[in-house]
Amino acid sequence: MPIERSEELGVKIGLEVHVQLTALKTKLFCSCSANYRGMPPNTLTCPICLGHPGTLPVLNRKAVEHAMMVALALNSSISPQMFFFRKNYFYVDLPKNFQISQYDKAGGAPLSTGGWVEFSVNGERKKVRIRRIQLEEDPARLTYPGTITSAPYTLVDFNRAGVALLEIVTEPDMETPEEAYFFLQKLRSILEHLGVSSENMQGSMRCDANISIMGGARVEIKNISSFRDVRRALQYEIMRQKQLLRRGGVTKQETRHWDEDRQITVSLRVKETESDYRYFPEPDLVPVKIPEEWVSKVASQMPELPDARKERFISDYGIPEYDAIVLTSSKKIADFFEECCKLYSNPKKIANWIMSDLLRNINETGMDVTEMSITAEQFIEMIKMIDEGLISGKIAKRVLRESIRTGRPPRIVVEDEGLLKISDENVISKLADEVFREFPKAVEDARRDRKAVNFLVGQVMKKTRGRADPDVTNKVILSKLEENRAIPSRS
Repeated sequence: MPIERSEELGVKIGLEVHVQLTALKTKLFCSCSANYRGMPPNTLTCPICLGHPGTLPVLNRKAVEHAMMVALALNSSISPQMFFFRKNYFYVDLPKNFQISQYDKAGGAPLSTGGWVEFSVNGERKKVRIRRIQLEEDPARLTYPGTITSAPYTLVDFNRAGVALLEIVTEPDMETPEEAYFFLQKLRSILEHLGVSSENMQGSMRCDANISIMGGARVEIKNISSFRDVRRALQYEIMRQKQLLRRGGVTKQETRHWDEDRQITVSLRVKETESDYRYFPEPDLVPVKIPEEWVSKVASQMPELPDARKERFISDYGIPEYDAIVLTSSKKIADFFEECCKLYSNPKKIANWIMSDLLRNINETGMDVTEMSITAEQFIEMIKMIDEGLISGKIAKRVLRESIRTGRPPRIVVEDEGLLKISDENVISKLADEVFREFPKAVEDARRDRKAVNFLVGQVMKKTRGRADPDVTNKVILSKLEENRAIPSRS
């Protein structure tokens, strides 16, 4: 969907990213299991996460440490003391009718403030500032038969209620949907490398996008489920607001929902202000002191992050910076690359195949990199088959595409579809004879002009579906042409 340049529209985009700390075994304020996916609805609950009267929350220390790791990775300043607040609203996904969250006003202090994330967009560096990072509990999960606007009823699963959630709020520093997409990609890579959030758990990272254009009111788009949909939702919203302003309308501050099926945003409600939530300190939780010693201990346990890994890839494997940026954009791909390098001594060749074919085919199928089933061993086996002359590079591209689409290992695809390279001169000679009989005019042309030989080679390749060795095929055809008449040299 084409749009004007952001500076012409005055686009301002800020994101509120909600990250489940899925590495935790229990919820944020109780001992219920946090591993709710695939479990029967409403079975992982207790009086605390259901908000029964008289119950008291107990803070999960490990959740605080995981949140501190994220804050340090995002260059954010950790508060020496943080407070929990009650965010009050009445909705079916909130069993207590309030959410235990954090607040950065009225004397409150979230886990951390400030910070930034740097990433590349079309070869240019972009820096997005972080406003705050706060720790809170996830609401229950709502399920709608059909779409949110047409469903006759709503189902509620309280298994998710109380799961530890990290909210990362950016400044409105992004100007295009593409920048928002690449920010989220870099953020996910950081979280994956930290090990605090699993990359293959659906819904573990959700996003609300705030956008305004031409100085208009800010519109919030809620609970977008994928990076691609963040980009699509923002593209649609820019077009909607632009068309509204052209008709003389006025954008109003509101909350809208991204309808994935119809690829549009729909109005949910007029946006609440902070006063509508009636924030006040959580009386059942004392302020949490975070001394420097605790921060230093957490910092000492930090794993290698994407930027450091990128620099190591450049120095250790001798690959260009662009390659290293692409490979470290996902922990899954970075791990895959390093596993491949243990099995094959040409890092640049591996990087080329990953970037030009593996990632492209994954994107074309619409799947995420975390869903790919091909292993490093299978991938390198395919490259070695090219080296050994068993398949051509062209056939390998086809094999890889089919392997990603079906989940079958490359060697099985080669065997099942009979794709081994044909190098036997006798076999190719018989196929060349057929081509000579079918295209006598082309044969005469080739006898007069060497460049016309390529057509005959192509016809043999077509008969073998690309399996004939092109060098052997060229040699056989030239030999047959020279049996009766020499081919003139190029002038």
